[in-house]
Amino acid sequence: MARRRFNSAPPRAKEPRINGRINAPKLRVIVDNEARVYTREEALKVAQSMGLDLVEVSPDQDPPVCKIIDYGKYKYEQTKKKKEAAKNQHTIQIKEVKLRPKIADNDYELKRRNALSFLEHGDKVKVTLRFRGREITHPELGMRLMRRLAEDLKEYGVVEAHARQDGRQIVMVLAPKPGLKLKKKPEPGKKDGEKEGEGGSKSAKAPEAAAQKGVDEKPASESLTAS
Repeated sequence: MARRRFNSAPPRAKEPRINGRINAPKLRVIVDNEARVYTREEALKVAQSMGLDLVEVSPDQDPPVCKIIDYGKYKYEQTKKKKEAAKNQHTIQIKEVKLRPKIADNDYELKRRNALSFLEHGDKVKVTLRFRGREITHPELGMRLMRRLAEDLKEYGVVEAHARQDGRQIVMVLAPKPGLKLKKKPEPGKKDGEKEGEGGSKSAKAPEAAAQKGVDEKPASESLTAS
């Protein structure tokens, strides 16, 4: 019976050798931007006298290159840099905008604003125009509409894939213009530009207004009796 293989955890990133784990007999040690060759024992004594760590940074050199630093502080700063890089990293997505050959002006404007918003947030836009019925007999109308949209968005996006007809549809891809200042993407569940605490403000005020209305207005039967 074949043995079942389990997926092992991904290997941890290789960490440099430090202090007593360094085994090369001679080391090129960098201290205050100055390099000097020491024996292993001499380098360890220098690091110990400074209250710091001996860290091997280039083990493949001859002799291996080491630095005398605070390794705990170094690891903390490296972790912090990685977190900042991950935080500022932008994941490009492809959003889709669908058009029709005989689209009304107000609908076109809505589609244009949607495409503009996608580009301003750093995403690519796939523009799809689909023909129905006899609309396919006038493909030039679709091409004209694609050119119009690309022209209207030229300050924010560039054509990455030119409009191309494929059967009953035309497809074009726009990408954010190089150098375009991107907007921060809204958090999930929030609309673009909505501030913290704004969501649900209308629904919170509605019960209060209804309650106040019930206090101010008397039932019709009660007003007749009073008269």
